[in-house]
Amino acid sequence: MKRAVLLAVALVVGACAQAPLRAPEGALDFELAGRIAVRYGKDGFTGNLGWRHARAGDEVMISTPLGQGVARLVREGDAVQLVTSEGREFRAADAETLTERVLGFRLPLVGLADWVQGRPSPGVPARTETGDDGRLRALEQSGWRVEFQEYQGARPQRLRLTYPGIELRLVVNEWK
Repeated sequence: MKRAVLLAVALVVGACAQAPLRAPEGALDFELAGRIAVRYGKDGFTGNLGWRHARAGDEVMISTPLGQGVARLVREGDAVQLVTSEGREFRAADAETLTERVLGFRLPLVGLADWVQGRPSPGVPARTETGDDGRLRALEQSGWRVEFQEYQGARPQRLRLTYPGIELRLVVNEWK
């Protein structure tokens, strides 16, 4: 009897546990490595960023400048999960809410996937500014202002993103 109760409890607990989300597999839209600097309120963070993006999902690895893992953010469809270096798992409806709650700053994952490629997100109102060379110099979309400070070839290499109370700088070192 005792064994049956323990088995039933284990099954209920196991059923309630959420399966970890999987990183994108197969064909990727892009993969990049770079650096990130964030200022939010009186706090700040600098580190490295590794990002694998596909239409159906994302995997973002954030680490310290010395390479120690800080967080792993995974999006699979509409589900978003963040795992800290301590192994704690968090979920939310979107990456901005989740990163703000756990890391203290918003990471606009959905828009950023288009912005790092030098374009506004489709289907979302945007105000854009282009340079004499026809390249996007700035855009305002979803409450963010994105400045394209430097390009390497056709892709942006340095971006500055601002949102009320947040400044995020991204440098793309390598496209894979």
